[in-house]
Amino acid sequence: MARKINPQDALDYHSKGRPGKIEVVTTKNTKSQWDLSLAYSPGVAEPCKAIHENPEEVYKYTAKGNLVAVVTNGTAVLGLGNIGPEAGKPVMEGKGVLFKIFADIDVFDLELNVREVDDFVKVVKALEPTFGGINLEDIKSPECFAIEEKLKKELNIPVMHDDQHGTAIISAAALLNALELVGKKIEKVRFVVSGAGAAAMSCVRLYISLGASTENILMFDREGIINTERKDLDPLKQPFARNTKIKTMGEAMKGADIFIGLSTGNIVTPDMVKHMAKKPIIFAMANPDPEIAYDDAMAVRPDAIMATGRTDFPNQVNNVLGFPYIFRGALDVRATSINEEMKLAAVRALASLAKLPVPDLVNLAYGEKTIVFGPHYIIPKPLDPRLLSTVAPAVAKAAMESGVAQKPVTNWDAYTQELDNRLGLDNHLIRVIGTKARKDPRKVVFAEADNLKVLKAAQVAKDEGIAIPILLGEERKIKQLLEENSIELNDVEIMDPRSDAMHDRRKKFGALFFEKRKRRGYNLYEAQKIMRDRNFFGCMLVETGEADTLISGLTRKYPDTIRPALQIIGMEPGVKRVAGMYITLTKQGPLFLADTTVNFNPGTEELADITLLTAREVQQFNITPRIAMLSYSNFGSSPTPEATMVRDAVQIVRQKNPNLIIDGEIQASLAFNTEILKDNYPFSDLVQGGVNTLIFPNLSSGNIAYNLLMEVAGFDTIGPILMGLKKPVHILQLGSTVRQIVNMVAVAVVDAQGKCRK
Repeated sequence: MARKINPQDALDYHSKGRPGKIEVVTTKNTKSQWDLSLAYSPGVAEPCKAIHENPEEVYKYTAKGNLVAVVTNGTAVLGLGNIGPEAGKPVMEGKGVLFKIFADIDVFDLELNVREVDDFVKVVKALEPTFGGINLEDIKSPECFAIEEKLKKELNIPVMHDDQHGTAIISAAALLNALELVGKKIEKVRFVVSGAGAAAMSCVRLYISLGASTENILMFDREGIINTERKDLDPLKQPFARNTKIKTMGEAMKGADIFIGLSTGNIVTPDMVKHMAKKPIIFAMANPDPEIAYDDAMAVRPDAIMATGRTDFPNQVNNVLGFPYIFRGALDVRATSINEEMKLAAVRALASLAKLPVPDLVNLAYGEKTIVFGPHYIIPKPLDPRLLSTVAPAVAKAAMESGVAQKPVTNWDAYTQELDNRLGLDNHLIRVIGTKARKDPRKVVFAEADNLKVLKAAQVAKDEGIAIPILLGEERKIKQLLEENSIELNDVEIMDPRSDAMHDRRKKFGALFFEKRKRRGYNLYEAQKIMRDRNFFGCMLVETGEADTLISGLTRKYPDTIRPALQIIGMEPGVKRVAGMYITLTKQGPLFLADTTVNFNPGTEELADITLLTAREVQQFNITPRIAMLSYSNFGSSPTPEATMVRDAVQIVRQKNPNLIIDGEIQASLAFNTEILKDNYPFSDLVQGGVNTLIFPNLSSGNIAYNLLMEVAGFDTIGPILMGLKKPVHILQLGSTVRQIVNMVAVAVVDAQGKCRK
């Protein structure tokens, strides 16, 4: 199912705050007058003179070497067609975002008000001194072919039209692996290609470069089969005209080994697929609807290997697997072009990566225990963090071997490490959690559904396929808020615990609560009366299995939200206490902080329990915890009871779980400074660096730390995440944004997937 987007949400996303999706930021200090005198006059004259003497120095003294232009004239924007350069600008900004988050490449988007090929080429050619590469985008055929060809000849920097070559490179990698799995040779297989636009043409050309026979390819456009009898073929299609008596796609599909679809949805029937050769390969890449639905094709040919452009089926052909890493490799060796050898290197690198063991983080993202090479995994997943350090070096090496590299790599290990360090990991975990949640959405109770932010978050979670919302609150008020704010949640269940309609449920829940708390200060009347409270009612929905998890706390004090969870749901077997954890998202990866919300002044045993609970929670994200137990003391430098307590807690944790990477007591600054740690405390488990879990000695220090990281350092946070409850209940921090609420919903769903098995 295609992901549903509320139009107003999309408009608000682009317009609120700073309009658009990108900004220019400085990379040097500019705080003092001295800084400014270096950045501009008079200091800027020195790099100007150096570049004048040697133009190649522009790569040393400016951002040119990491700057790509995303250029369009708006003549073929997405599926919207010829909407013009201004209307195409949001797409180009979006492409810039993908370049940045996947390959750390800076982008200026350029929307040109020119239609003629020569005029377009003239404008872009004049911009060559500014950019290290040119990404052509959303330009209609056949002009896109001519524009790219001319620019490649006239410019001395890499040029690529991603609409043509992106799909070709990704699908070619998938094709190589699919052919290997079915035991067929590319030189002998028969192709049927639906579509004859820029992408289809480029795909076929690349397949031929890999060994496919031109005579074995039948191509169809809107007018039908491209054959030698047609008089309306432009010069680009003529090389693909076949001398054949076949007229229809149905005829062509009989006995065909491979179907390549880059056309329109639902034009291939199950009967056509049924008559393909044994073990057919079907790449139905039209979006949002493939040429044939995945389920329909697999129903008639379970022996098929199928790929689509969709995220909700195996083997997604997604251009983001290619262009960021191809340009990264090309820029890093200062290539003068992106040639056929570089494209083929990207193809083979992608194909090879799919055969390697998949990292745990990727398995987590896609809700699989182990993703392995096979019919349902012939191409890497877009969230695979290895793509940058796999594809970019392959492209760079091909550029060097083909003679277009001007700055060869001399140390490949150092280059690979540089690539791994380039990408900030601050948003990677969010994407992973969201993807896993979508694999198995759960029923989420929103206890404060009469709040506008909560309703917006519920809509996002529902439309994203993360959760199935249950809204608690006064139905009239909720429906009024939905209508006034154009929020589409009309088919979502609304429950008002105070209403007469909930009388029987309150009575049932009250009786269950009374059984739990009858010797803890509640009589039957009080137990039933308290079910009017949405947090108690919502927790009982989770406890009875009518829902999977609860989200609350946006407008209520923390104790008022956690108390019902403790009294109704209780702690997991073997767990002695509940603790709270925040995830702080940093460029170096996520930091897990505990305890930040529950235990005020834990003792030694309690601190050890909190640490073990936190370590287990971190492992749920398929991340190996590297734990620093924090103090104002370093390994016995202070004999105070506070420091000794942390030191003793470390020993208890080690006894209970000898496999954990943990050390303390240690100061926070030292935990992250591996050089000082190696020089002074080489015995520490943390000398290899990579600390990702911080355990605080008391609630005050933990709470202060995460608030400073969030408000002063500006890091995004997720939490607080309650650990140790038998079933998942998660509490929002006061004033959470819609995005923070959605992130917490995703965490809650992933938690429910583990705790509430279907």
